[in-house]
Amino acid sequence: MKPGDMSSTLSQIETKWKAAVPGEPFDYNFLDASFDALYRSEQRMGSIFSIFTTLSLFIACLGLFGLSAYIAERRIKEIGVRKVMGASVQSIVALLSKDFLKLTLIAALIAFPIAWWWMNKWLEDFAYRINIGWTVFIIAGLCTLVVALLTVSFQAIKAAVANPVKSLRTE
Repeated sequence: MKPGDMSSTLSQIETKWKAAVPGEPFDYNFLDASFDALYRSEQRMGSIFSIFTTLSLFIACLGLFGLSAYIAERRIKEIGVRKVMGASVQSIVALLSKDFLKLTLIAALIAFPIAWWWMNKWLEDFAYRINIGWTVFIIAGLCTLVVALLTVSFQAIKAAVANPVKSLRTE
């Protein structure tokens, strides 16, 4: 067999096949095509998960943004009193953000064991299996906290920088 001449090699193999087993059809496939077919569904599932993950993150950030706008509007008088009493912008942002960060941490503590279990179940079906380390979850948790903080901090900074006189004048 010559590495560059695939068609003549296949015709020679087919001739030998028909001589050895005359009643059976010559059916062949290449190993790289077989591996590609095996992992095509996994690649498709990965693409679908990426699309839905992006969509769900966007929807979650919109919800978090709306909730932080509602909380900032509801606490506008408290923020005005704190500013008049000398609170800094950082302390007001920390005041408004800490509840959201606590909820994000609780959600991560609930989600991480479930994700670890589900991923281990999924990886059991593969011949070459990897173990999921705890660093993956720490990085995911930090990314989640950063996204939540960035989403909430816009409304928190907006409320902290607002003029306290306008919020207190309505009473």
